[in-house]
Order: sequence, then structure tokens, then C-alpha cells
Amino acid sequence: MQNVPEECSRDAADDPWEEGERTLFQHGGAPGEGKAAEAADRESLMMELTRLVQAAVRRSSWWERRGLDCAILTAAFACLPPAFLLLSSSRVLLFALGMLLMGAAHAVITVKGTHLASHGALSESQAWGEFWAVFFIEVCGSFTARVGVHAHVKMHHAHTNVIGLGDSSTWRLPFLPRSIYLFVAPLAVPIITPLVALGQLRRQSAAQSLRTVLMVALGLYAQYWLLLNASGFRSAGGALLCMLVCRAMFSVPYIHVNIFQHIGLSMFSPSRRPKRIYQMTYGVLNLPRNPLLDWTFGHSLISCHVEHHLFPSLSDNMCLKVKPIVSKYLKEKKLPYQEDSYLSRLHLFFHKYQELMVFAPPITELVGVQ
Repeated sequence: MQNVPEECSRDAADDPWEEGERTLFQHGGAPGEGKAAEAADRESLMMELTRLVQAAVRRSSWWERRGLDCAILTAAFACLPPAFLLLSSSRVLLFALGMLLMGAAHAVITVKGTHLASHGALSESQAWGEFWAVFFIEVCGSFTARVGVHAHVKMHHAHTNVIGLGDSSTWRLPFLPRSIYLFVAPLAVPIITPLVALGQLRRQSAAQSLRTVLMVALGLYAQYWLLLNASGFRSAGGALLCMLVCRAMFSVPYIHVNIFQHIGLSMFSPSRRPKRIYQMTYGVLNLPRNPLLDWTFGHSLISCHVEHHLFPSLSDNMCLKVKPIVSKYLKEKKLPYQEDSYLSRLHLFFHKYQELMVFAPPITELVGVQ
């Protein structure tokens, strides 16, 4: 393990993401007058990288910034009518094709769509951004938008790999054996998600709770009704089973991705952690390009996760576009740009399950970071 000198650490209250991404371009304060120049020099790494990325964004068209990802989401919705039609077929292959098509469309909408919506990456309008967050997270994702955005943006992104705050601890179930946790338990995510959403209602106002209940019910009932009336399912049990299978189709890699890219990397104390650029480069990992997962989950969750954590409001396509800029800059500055394969991470977690997922991870002290 490496260590960071005291002047490179910051207090949790000094986190520049506490008020959102607008503070990304601000300098952090130095912990002492005599160290102001050194702190400003360290902070300038993030500022310099930000200017490079900003320039690339300004040179990009609307299609590159948002259009392509909106088109992918539109295509996912366009796949639903033929999927319902195929599910009405008595032929096994056509029925299976309908299941696969609906499962893939559901993954794109509920993973890629909810992720982009939670970051406001689907529209420059704040009002439209809030609308899409409610639509994708509550109607499509069966969760509460307010809690989802807070947990992901305000906690996970603001406190990435900070133990007890943004350390992906919600995905740890230490009482489960490793095989069950990695390959069986994720299949229950479609059932657990709306139940957890109901449990979060007590933290919301009456109006927000009512909206969440209505939107989640609308999304679930719409699919159920279409399976009965468009696909011709004759029993409620068959329709519900089909819903479960389609919604759980990509849940195993979804849970894997959530843990592979953070857990097992550097973890930090809430009261003592490095500046943001070190926190993200030491605590975030990219998986290689994967045609299936990149297009269903989005580049920012797979091959551009480092870029996403450095610049969360960028769309998936923009994260992919600035990836060469970010990787080149970090390597030039001798900062880590961590990458590993899906199978390598699966092998690591399977054989070190107790260490990584059961016991509390050790705090990393980065020494010698300049």
C-alpha cells in the first residue's frame, strides 16, 4: 500500500462534490498558509484535465453529447412492441427471441436510462432532467427517484470508496456463500428493488411518496397488462414469471459490474482522504470494451468508468470520446489508469470473497503522491 502525505489529504467536509458537479472547476483550499502553493499545484491537475475535457465537449455536436445515447434508448423502447408480439407465439424459438429482446430492452432502459437520467445527462433543461429521472427511475426502474439520485450522485460519486459513505457497501451480503452471492442472489434484484423503494417512502414527503407508489405501480402494471392483452398470456402466474425472467436477465452482470469496479481497490477514511483526482484514479477501474454490456449498460458503467467518475455529467458517448484524452493525461502525470478484464475480476472476487466482500476493507494510505 502507498501513503499520501498529510497535506494531500482533505476533510470530508471539504469535498468539492457536496454541492454537485458545478464545483468541479473550483480550487480546494490549502490546509495551511505555508502549503497553499503546493495544494494549488496539486489541484491544478484536476483543473488542467477539466480544461482539456471541456474543450473536447465544446467541439462536439449535440448528437455526440446526447443524441446518440437518446437514440439508443429510443431504439430500446422501439424493441418492446415486437418483443410483446413474439411472446404471443407458440413456437419456442420465437418465444425465446421475444424474451431475449424484452430482457435486453429492459436492461438498456433500466440501467443505461436510469443511470444517465440520475446524472441529468439526457437533457440540458433542469425541468426535463427531473422528468426523465422520475420516468426512468420510478416508472421503468421501480425505485424512488429522490433516494436513487441521492444514493448514487450525492453519496457514491461524492464519496467514492470512502468507507461508510460511498464504498458500495449496499452490495455486500456477508451472510451469503460466494457462489450464491455472485450467481444466484442477483436474480432477486427485480423483486428486491420495489420492496426497498417502499421501505424508503418514510424518508419522503407524502406527495413524493404518493408519486413514487403511483409511478412504480404504473410501470409494473403496464408490462403485466400488455403481457396479458398483447402477448396473450392466459394466467397471471405466467405473466408474472415472464416479467421476472425478463427483468432478471442482466441482473448478474449488473451486480458484478457494481462491485468489480470499486471494491478491492483503494479505500479511504471519511476524515482523511486524498484530493479528488487521486480518489478517483486510485479507487475506480475500467473494464474492457464489451459489445453486449457497453450498449446495454452504457460506456460510463463499463469501459469508461474512470472517465465517468471524473466527469459524471457526461453522457456515455462523450465519456467514450474523452477516454483517450483522460487516459493519456493520467499516464503522462504518472497517475494510475486502472483497467482489468471481467473474467479476471470475477476470478479475484471468487477466490478472495471473504477478504473483499465479508470483512471490512482496509483503509489505504497513499504515500508519496505528488
